[in-house]
Amino acid sequence: MGKKILTEHINVPGIETFDVYRKQGGYTAVEKALKTMTPDAIVDEVKKAGVRGRGGAGFPMGMKWSFLAKPEGVPRYLVCNADESEPGTFKDHYLMKNIPHLLIEGMIVSSFALGANKSFIYVRGELMYVIHILEKAIAEATAKGFLGKNILGSGYDLELVVQPGGGAYICGEETALLESLEGKRGNPRNKPPFPAVKGLYQCPTVVNNVESIATTPWIINNGGEAYASVGIGRSTGTKLISASGHINKPGVYEIELGVSVEDFIYADEWCGGVRPGHKFKALVAGGSSVPILPANLALTLANGEKRLMTYESLSDGGFATGTMLGSGGFILFDETACIVRNTWNFSRFYHHESCGQCSPCREGTGWMEKVLHRIEHGHGNERDIDLLVDVAKKIEGNTICPLGDAAAWPVASAIRHFRDEFMWHITNPQEATQPGAVYRGEMALV
Repeated sequence: MGKKILTEHINVPGIETFDVYRKQGGYTAVEKALKTMTPDAIVDEVKKAGVRGRGGAGFPMGMKWSFLAKPEGVPRYLVCNADESEPGTFKDHYLMKNIPHLLIEGMIVSSFALGANKSFIYVRGELMYVIHILEKAIAEATAKGFLGKNILGSGYDLELVVQPGGGAYICGEETALLESLEGKRGNPRNKPPFPAVKGLYQCPTVVNNVESIATTPWIINNGGEAYASVGIGRSTGTKLISASGHINKPGVYEIELGVSVEDFIYADEWCGGVRPGHKFKALVAGGSSVPILPANLALTLANGEKRLMTYESLSDGGFATGTMLGSGGFILFDETACIVRNTWNFSRFYHHESCGQCSPCREGTGWMEKVLHRIEHGHGNERDIDLLVDVAKKIEGNTICPLGDAAAWPVASAIRHFRDEFMWHITNPQEATQPGAVYRGEMALV
């Protein structure tokens, strides 16, 4: 069993309550931080830890904190991004539901480090029951003196607010989230200025993911160097992976970064292998927005080495032969999965969720959905494949926020690696449109 930083106590009965969480060592990081450390010292420990943003971008959290502007007389804010709307990703939901005080403790420590006296947890609106769990945890922490005025007699004040979102995927983008938090339509902002300079209410703001913030209590209690000793290279620490698809044991798993993709799929400790009687066909490693890979490239690098569950190894080979760790939404497909249908389904999602602010995304996602629908339903022609590639290129890199890229990459990679399957749909429309029909041509199954 690998090291558990976030989930060590998650199965302890009653861990969602303050008293049980406290008995397991909870809130000791708050005591240590407020009584023995300066805000700058906390930021230094997070930098030493090398923890990278767990929401998808993988940007070093300590570096992001150090960018925060600190003008005199201007409030600063910490906002926790708990929107988690990426298809295939459900690990933040798992943490908040089962061990809410870990996030609350992380928010207190992080807010103190950043000089924020009012902080927010922005939760996707569909998770109203999780919002109630968080609000109960906040009330318990407040009653015990860990939130509110003069926390533990330190002179530090913190108000923590849980804000439900409206169920818009675009609000997972940090500036769209801030717009929504201000009561406006959740459209991404042009950058610069970045939130660290002008964020919530035009004040310096840090936006971090649930999993990222939840690492800070362990880092404070054990030290940044201890955290950095877990994992491999620049991929330090552990990572929560939301595993789903055609595997024997779907669920949320905490792994030490550096585990091989093969071990993660086949070990009983984690996914338990591909479902019986089937073979591994393709993998979406980091949520629906990352490039899909065929089984052979998912398991092995171009040089023959095993691919690892790290930011660097998964991206090895660029988009030609690699992908991204992203938010950890790990979706495995066996040979019964239709790549065309799956790609069309993803495109439907991105077309629906585009805020419409940028014309390449607003129009391009619609075109990709229409063309993929045409191919999937037996009305495609060979020119449609190159049309999809062209539309994806015109979207990528031409929008205010990354939603355009997120929509383009799955389509481009599906065609790059599974072009024969798209051609089969076009040249065999009667067969391809039969219920349950799947391409059975030459595939690199494992």
